[in-house]
Amino acid sequence: MELNVIGAKALTVSDDVFGGEYKKALVHQVVTAYQAAGRAGTKAQLSRGQMSGTTKKFKKQKGGGARHGDYRAPIFVGGGVTFAAKPRSFEQKVNRKAYRVAIRSIVAELNRQGRLKVVSELSMEAPSTKGMIAKLAELEVKGRVLLVSEDATEALYLSARNIPYIHVVDVLALNPVSLVGSDFVVMTVDAVKKVEEWLA
Repeated sequence: MELNVIGAKALTVSDDVFGGEYKKALVHQVVTAYQAAGRAGTKAQLSRGQMSGTTKKFKKQKGGGARHGDYRAPIFVGGGVTFAAKPRSFEQKVNRKAYRVAIRSIVAELNRQGRLKVVSELSMEAPSTKGMIAKLAELEVKGRVLLVSEDATEALYLSARNIPYIHVVDVLALNPVSLVGSDFVVMTVDAVKKVEEWLA
């Protein structure tokens, strides 16, 4: 199949990568796993047995209260937590092949919906927010835009930094969450070739 390149001749790409079937369940699984892997998992609480404090009887025997164990019990303010959270990993296993199939599925769906724009190059001579706004207006993209370059330069990154919802990444940093969360994805021809080589 062919991809339209803005300002240049069409680019021939693989049907499997840019025209494949959209696998909704797999995409959901991979996106969830990616987000889960980003969780710190460092939450920690003290259980009843880990609280500092005395186990001494704190009231007299008669008149109520003394038969309760101690102030470290969960029912008292400042006591231990009943099911205390402990540090853990939220990582979910996703096979490398399944991950690539999910990315391929997302890219194909973006292309089908006309949300994938391909340009011959994506570069800035010097950092310029105004220049980046003008470039985005030429491409007719709005909302959350992901700019994918084969090698994102510092000037390109700085130009987009002050514009809300505009993100610049290179091909190696491409991930399912950024692709799914973008209204438009703008890729350079070289980036498309690298993505095709990666997902083939």
